[in-house]
Amino acid sequence: MWLKPEEVLLKNALKLWLMERSNDYFVLQRRRGYEEEGGGGLTGLLVGTLDSVLDSTAKVAPFRILHQTPDSQVYLSIACGANREEITKHWDWLEQNIMKTLSVFDSNEDITNFVQGKIRGLIAEEGKQSFAKEDDPEKFREALLKFEKCFGLPEQEKLVTYYSCSYWKGRVPCQGWLYLSTNFLSFYSFLLGSEIKLIISWDAISKLEKTSTVLLTESIHVCTQGENHYFSMFLHINETYLLMEQLANYAVRRLFDKETFDNDPILDDPLQITKRGLENRAHSEQFIAFFRLPKEETLKEVHECFLWVPFIHFNMHGKMCISDNYICFASQDGNLCSVIIPLREVLVVDKTDDSSKSVIISIKGKTAFRFSEVKDFEQLVAKLRLKCCTTSAQHHDVGTEVSASSDSAGPSDQFEVQSLTSQKECSKTVNTEALMTVFHPQNLENLDSKMLKEKMKEQSWNILFVECGRGVSMFRTEKTRDLVIRGIPENLRGELWMIFSGAVNDMATNPGYYGEMVEQSLGTCNLATEEIERDLRRSLPEHPAFQSDTGISALRRVLTAYAYRNPKIGYCQAMNILTSVLLLYAKEEEAFWLLVAICERMLPDYFNRRIIGALVDQAVFEELIRDHLPQLTEHMNDMAFFSSVSLSWFLTLFISVLPIESAVNVVDCFFYDGIKAILQLGLAVLDYNLDKLLACKDDAEAVTALNRFFENVTNKDSPLPSNVQQGSNVSDEKGSRIRVDITDLIRESNEKYGSVRYEDIHSMRCRNRLYVIQTLEETTKQNVLRVVSQDVKMSLHELDELYVIFKKELFLSCYWHLNCQVLKQHDPSLPYLEQYQIDCQQFRVLYHLLSPWAHSANRDSLALWTFRLLDENSDCLINFKEFSSAIDVMYNGSFTEKLKLLFKLHIPPAYTEVESKDSSKGDELSKEELLYFSQLHGKGKIDIQAYLTEWQEELFKKEESIKDLPRMNQSQFIQFSKTLYNLFHEDPEEESLYQAIAVVTSLLLRMEEVGRKLHSPSSSAEGFSGTVCASGGPSEGTPGSHLEQEPSPLREEPQWSFAFEQILASLLNEPALVKFFEKPVDVKAKLESAKSSQLKYRTKM
Repeated sequence: MWLKPEEVLLKNALKLWLMERSNDYFVLQRRRGYEEEGGGGLTGLLVGTLDSVLDSTAKVAPFRILHQTPDSQVYLSIACGANREEITKHWDWLEQNIMKTLSVFDSNEDITNFVQGKIRGLIAEEGKQSFAKEDDPEKFREALLKFEKCFGLPEQEKLVTYYSCSYWKGRVPCQGWLYLSTNFLSFYSFLLGSEIKLIISWDAISKLEKTSTVLLTESIHVCTQGENHYFSMFLHINETYLLMEQLANYAVRRLFDKETFDNDPILDDPLQITKRGLENRAHSEQFIAFFRLPKEETLKEVHECFLWVPFIHFNMHGKMCISDNYICFASQDGNLCSVIIPLREVLVVDKTDDSSKSVIISIKGKTAFRFSEVKDFEQLVAKLRLKCCTTSAQHHDVGTEVSASSDSAGPSDQFEVQSLTSQKECSKTVNTEALMTVFHPQNLENLDSKMLKEKMKEQSWNILFVECGRGVSMFRTEKTRDLVIRGIPENLRGELWMIFSGAVNDMATNPGYYGEMVEQSLGTCNLATEEIERDLRRSLPEHPAFQSDTGISALRRVLTAYAYRNPKIGYCQAMNILTSVLLLYAKEEEAFWLLVAICERMLPDYFNRRIIGALVDQAVFEELIRDHLPQLTEHMNDMAFFSSVSLSWFLTLFISVLPIESAVNVVDCFFYDGIKAILQLGLAVLDYNLDKLLACKDDAEAVTALNRFFENVTNKDSPLPSNVQQGSNVSDEKGSRIRVDITDLIRESNEKYGSVRYEDIHSMRCRNRLYVIQTLEETTKQNVLRVVSQDVKMSLHELDELYVIFKKELFLSCYWHLNCQVLKQHDPSLPYLEQYQIDCQQFRVLYHLLSPWAHSANRDSLALWTFRLLDENSDCLINFKEFSSAIDVMYNGSFTEKLKLLFKLHIPPAYTEVESKDSSKGDELSKEELLYFSQLHGKGKIDIQAYLTEWQEELFKKEESIKDLPRMNQSQFIQFSKTLYNLFHEDPEEESLYQAIAVVTSLLLRMEEVGRKLHSPSSSAEGFSGTVCASGGPSEGTPGSHLEQEPSPLREEPQWSFAFEQILASLLNEPALVKFFEKPVDVKAKLESAKSSQLKYRTKM
């Protein structure tokens, strides 16, 4: 089968592979030990053993073909085969179809590009043929049955796919099957009587990466809770790894980071996840990111074809990508040429009658694009015509207006027309000009050298517009990138920012939206608007535009409108700095849509409460530093230095550290290249200052060196007035320092680090996202444990284990339930203790697993009463501190503390009369009954003020005295006695405990009887004693059996009750009872048992 061309290192591979055939451009190799007599020596014997015993033909193909150009040390794997016949077929095809063609190329680079493109085309063809075919349903059904039988997970756990592979247990590989389901990564192996079963939940994975070892070329490394697992010998390791990465990221997003992904249909219903769906989603995400399209777009079709590029008279080979509202093209090397055609701009879709299989798309502005060698081009033309009709109907009003204007307007005016409708609606309140044109109009009469350079830049862009077109559908080529690196002219900045960021599409498809947001947000008052007001005067305060009401009002409107549009983000510091720069060069409505593009697409998750996106990109930056600047990594003691220094670089796109006239050039590159531009520039800055940083003795010295460098970055071509330029305000004393021009710095960053690819950044982002979120979760855990450990006797290690079980139960209850309330209530902005809370049903499960009293017949009632006792604010949720306090008393409490807990469980507010509707279940409660009883007398969730008041009272709360406890009445004491009898059931000392409790009960009742003689002539105590015995205590042969067996009617008056001191004093007189409650609990064993059986217990439920 053909493989996506990937670089192969032959340093160790020569030991594992033998050459069979070769020519100038291709090598066919066979794996050692395959088809060899005697095993091929020691190396062949080892490889043959691995491949034969472990059935490796299902994972590592025994034949492969590599591509190599003369004078090159780089090999690319392009094909593999399970047998000689299959690989020979591929080899013959290469010799007959490719070899003759390669001689026409002038350079080795062109040969390699051609081979890569052709192989990718073959893969695409094969993919189309097999795309309609599902995995063999019979085989999948067998795998599903084996999965269910081996792991015993609930029926709702959906198997996504499975792979044959090897799991490395120490130095020994174990052949088996890897199962990927919606919530778990599972592995099963049974070889020579040895069974290995592994279940890892996706949310527990902190590291997922592809690695290479000496013995095995590639394996997948999974790290979870400090344990390392290695899986290898996959046939399609890249496919497997990408699916694992997607599933792990979805689990993390759904459980830990729900705030950003509430509207994601897959996260809302993980049972809908399929292998094909994941693959399609990955392709759509890459498509949207590369072409900067709205998030709602979905990639529908991909066609390999050629696009005619008129200004170089060349047919560019690449792929046509079609979504609901866009037709896009990218050359095989995405940097060479790309085009975006919105269907709203399309006038005519036509086809040619010749053999070129061409599709011609004509758009507004008298421009046409010709795509040739399109497979099934007639069907494609029919589909596109239908799509264009639908789109034109949706955008009829706007389209008519734009079309009418574009006939008389030149290319430069077409961009202005798109926002016409929305500008009319809000022209009374919204600025329709960029602030730069108002505060720094260009003086065309007095052209100095800088203005002449500016005009030359504009002329260069105008020439490009003539060649490549102007507007959203312009050709984007290497020449476009070169002009962006030199800096976009002031007059064109707003227009080109809108095009390159994709914000022009958002604005065109949402006419009037910004005006509506401004009107609706007008006068709103909340935390976001208060923060906005506080930061308005801090946004470029030295710039005249933001020393006036015009600039401040525009900034206020844009930030408030965005906070209203996206309340999950609202307002975050650094947004004011970005928006102020956007307003300088873009009209107010355009600045709003640019901000939307930055916050929601280009810098995802940067501006939420935990700035996860920025932390992820900082981790990516650290990874790039290790790869490109290893000497700096070795010198720095802690990589955290780079994170602390670079945070503002990422959040503000260097605007906060560079002079404004230099920073705007960085923003130019960001809108064209995305985060890649910021990462490249960061590497270039460190590289430029490498010697200084290596000479620094501490972090403070390094920070000072970088700050001095940024102060001396200039833009010698900037036409901004000197009173606005920040770089020109540097004092004369610093004039002797070496100045660095921003254009040179950006060009150097592209030349040195331009090899960093979008695909690599995306992969590193996914990989580091797991690590970042798990690190934040670990921080939350450590803070919770630090607070809780002060109030309990459990060790930190035991608390850590208990927290893991507590959190795991929370997640287990959410795995197979849609719209889980606990997930919706999860809010990372809350205090650490309140971030994870469990309800009564989850508490019951944990009570059964952990409580030493869980063997009691009325354990459900005890769990319910314990939950009600802990739920002091009556919101039907308890946090880890409350949960651990009860468990700690059961494990480590003294006799008095345990008895006090039991006493409080049988008096209000904890106690409520419980009776199951189904008498056949005895004392067991259904889930509905449990939730009903837990909500009795509930007050609902308290507001923040009440929470603060409660927290303040907590600080000054005195330790509760036993004298403060209320008295226990008659019915409560009956239930208390029943509970004690239930606790003693099946205890080795059961008989003596029953006798002891009967003596205590009888004694208490007689004491109470004496106290009541003054108020009542006859006693009611004897009747109660009989009730206790009949309810579960001893009836014959035990002390207390001489009491009346038939309960006599209880009189309503006088009522009697017991104080806690009375019960405590009576029980202390019985050594058997004291010994029972003071019996030590093996906490470690209990926690281990709960941990191992937690998943099984949940499955039974």
